[in-house]
Amino acid sequence: MSDETRPVAGGARTAAVIPAAGRGVRLGPGAPKALRALSGTPMLIHAVRAMAASRSVSLVVVVAPPDGAAEVKSLLADHALPERTDFVVVPGGESRQESVKLGLDALPAGIDIVLVHDAARPLVPVDTVDAVIEAVRDGAPAVVPALPLADTVKEVVPTADGTPEPVVATPPRARLRAVQTPQGFDHATLVRAHETVTDDVTDDAGMVEKLGLRVVLVPGHEEAFKVTRPLDLLLAEAVLARRRANDGF
Repeated sequence: MSDETRPVAGGARTAAVIPAAGRGVRLGPGAPKALRALSGTPMLIHAVRAMAASRSVSLVVVVAPPDGAAEVKSLLADHALPERTDFVVVPGGESRQESVKLGLDALPAGIDIVLVHDAARPLVPVDTVDAVIEAVRDGAPAVVPALPLADTVKEVVPTADGTPEPVVATPPRARLRAVQTPQGFDHATLVRAHETVTDDVTDDAGMVEKLGLRVVLVPGHEEAFKVTRPLDLLLAEAVLARRRANDGF
């Protein structure tokens, strides 16, 4: 593994940061979520391969659990990964936001575009990755893949005691999108967001929004879903089985 990156087409150098320090308690007891196996291979390896599948990505930085960097380095060494892509592992922090910042700190000079990708989205297609990169190259400071919502959404007043929650609004579904990753950024913009925004946000694009900058969406993909609950593991296994049958994946 090298800390150097290589030039890519179009003159822009692209790196991906994968925060993989979460425990994933909703999946139940066991290994950290990113290390759970899908078809015998850890989710993290699938996610790393998904980023490296793009010929534009010359470096992948994996942010490991604070005490698990050595394990993750060994894991990457044990699995076949594209030779054209460099891989670096750094220990993460206590929060996702802190872990992404540590991943950004590990990037070498000369990176123009940064992707931030959830390790729990192991099956994002390369076409989605490339679409995000292309939109940043075209001038957008922040780009998010997203899908229209299939369900109506209600805004409620949460209750802590399990009693029924009162509905306060029904946002128009046509204006809502479910966001995915990788989210793509102009490198300097994302660094500024992490240095400036201290609010607790759920995604990095939300931090850029707080800077007052433009965030745009590109079409997401139904296979880029987040593996959060046991049922999601079954769905991911089904997607992998279909890929093997159809494409020899």
